[in-house]
Amino acid sequence: MKKLFAITAALLLAVHLSACGREDTDTTANTSAANSSGESLSSIDSSADILIAYFSVPEDVDTQGVDAVAGASVVLNDGEKMGNTEYVADLIQQTIGGELFRIETTASYPLDHDPLVDQAADEQDNNARPELASHLENFDQYEVILLGFPNWWGDMSMPVYSFLEEYDFGSKAIVPFITHGGSGSSDTIETISEIQPGALIWDDALVLSRNDVVDSEEEVISWAEGLAY
Repeated sequence: MKKLFAITAALLLAVHLSACGREDTDTTANTSAANSSGESLSSIDSSADILIAYFSVPEDVDTQGVDAVAGASVVLNDGEKMGNTEYVADLIQQTIGGELFRIETTASYPLDHDPLVDQAADEQDNNARPELASHLENFDQYEVILLGFPNWWGDMSMPVYSFLEEYDFGSKAIVPFITHGGSGSSDTIETISEIQPGALIWDDALVLSRNDVVDSEEEVISWAEGLAY
């Protein structure tokens, strides 16, 4: 797997605790991460394993206008139909490398506008944890998790809750990227920190309006490159 950058959580925490002298010049002004205990990271390593996990709509979507609550829009990329978040994840992977992992559920989501809106709302009202169809057997090997999801009704899509609660992230670094229909990131960064309090959450998340995703290639690449030195 290509490794152009990584925030090695365990290594950097050791650096932080032992004060072994890593120079501040290895950082940028807008790249930092912290966990709920206030431990922070401001250094970027170049040797860790990267996972790019994302939740998006099913591939090969034929229905138009399915983006009911952000993230379900279809982007044509070289003739391939992709969900918003899937498209962003693919751009990130092309830029920095890493392994792509699609968070998939056993039950499919509606592709039509109204049913998708209703299902997303029902899942939130019931605090649902949709059953996942995709699982990682080698999760422990990854030190940096880029986590992509649509902001549905001002919150993470519920399958992302299922994903976050399935694994012990320990002190891994989590770097969010979010698509939305007007709500920005809402409180999703804080929610991730609450679910995984030991993880180091990168606070310079990439946040994209669904209306801008089609023309976001330059912005996504710039953000991804900004994670490296």
